[in-house]
Amino acid sequence: MRLVLQLVARLLLIVALCLGAATIWATFDAYRSVDRSTAASAQRVAQALQALYWHEFLLRSSRTREQLLPVPEWRTLETMKLISPGVCVEFQPAIAFEKPLCGQSEGLGKTPPRWFASIVPIFLGSHAEVVRPVSPRAASAGTVVATPDAAAAISLAWEYILNVIDIALLMAAAIALLASLAIAHALAPARTIVTALQRMARGQYRTKLPRFRSMELAMIGGAVDELGGRLEEATEQRAALTRRLIEIREDERRALARELHDEFGQNLSAILAFANTIETASTKGKTDHGIAQDARMISQATHHLMASLRDALKRLRNPLPEELGLEASLVNLVDSWRSQTAARPTIQLDLRGDLTDISGPAATTAYRVAQECLTNALRHGAARKISLRIERRAGEDDALLIRVEDDGGGDAERVAQSAGFGLTGIRERITAAGGSLSILPARGGLSVAATIPLAA
Repeated sequence: MRLVLQLVARLLLIVALCLGAATIWATFDAYRSVDRSTAASAQRVAQALQALYWHEFLLRSSRTREQLLPVPEWRTLETMKLISPGVCVEFQPAIAFEKPLCGQSEGLGKTPPRWFASIVPIFLGSHAEVVRPVSPRAASAGTVVATPDAAAAISLAWEYILNVIDIALLMAAAIALLASLAIAHALAPARTIVTALQRMARGQYRTKLPRFRSMELAMIGGAVDELGGRLEEATEQRAALTRRLIEIREDERRALARELHDEFGQNLSAILAFANTIETASTKGKTDHGIAQDARMISQATHHLMASLRDALKRLRNPLPEELGLEASLVNLVDSWRSQTAARPTIQLDLRGDLTDISGPAATTAYRVAQECLTNALRHGAARKISLRIERRAGEDDALLIRVEDDGGGDAERVAQSAGFGLTGIRERITAAGGSLSILPARGGLSVAATIPLAA
């Protein structure tokens, strides 16, 4: 899952939790606001009756104080204005048949759903009545009792919640949208960093990143630039070391070729001459025929060793591209394999592009890669047809493409993981030249493709 989506999902979760917390707080505050309204109503009515009480006390001083209140004047429109909606107030001690004086409750708030009306009282409890004395200095003046209407309280709480939730939802949506845009903008440079790392994985180590405003991203960008520089230096050093090792190997191959030619070649020629002399002498002298037979076997073994030696010298001596050029040396390589025996598979050579000006290490590498691939296809497979294609791709990415395909079967994955000397040598040469190698399955066999850059 993308990091932007993860952060946005976490942000939405936090917004949802905050919205839930706000809903719970709004429910509690709205529900308990009825208690505050009840207490306020009781206090206001008590203060109004206190003034009425002392007024009646002064005007009717001949009457007992117990008979001063209640008086009809207290149940007036002015008193109704002092009572909050959904609250009922009564005077105690009340006279017979006196009803509580209630604030407006019809149409108060919105009708809540049943689940809300049943759940809220369970968790928040019921409302208590509020009692206030009419006069703290005259206990006989009576008291004011305010009682909230439970249904009206729940309706007010529900309406309050709906109003708060509407605003909260709009704010949550705005916060989520703006925060998501901010997160996406803040993480936009991550794509640039990933693209740079992908180019580095393909070998383009010098990938300069832009300067980021964020300190953390700037540190990452600096680390990526430094890593690219070190990788390029290490690659250049490794390529130089590999080229030096190849040069040393070529010198050793030439020295070994000289030793084989001078020592083994001459000795094999001498053995062959001695064997022929022994065979001729035995035939003329009519001696034991077993000696002549042994001499012929020695001659045959010597011929076989000399043929193997010639084949080894062909592979060890200086590569033909230095003498004939790449195109002629490839033609000579294919012709030498074709002429060895008629039982060999068909070898098809396909040369494309201008190969005349290719020389030096690139030509030597191309020749060695083609030589090794052909050798592996001929010796380690049961191919009936082998295709060798050499193509020069001109343009900005001037490179030489070498592709060898055969129909001799084989497991491409196993061959690619092989650590044999031949394949290892091909990889070393191509790496030193800054190229690439791929081994893939082909129709009935394997396909080995190497790319050697010529621009360098």
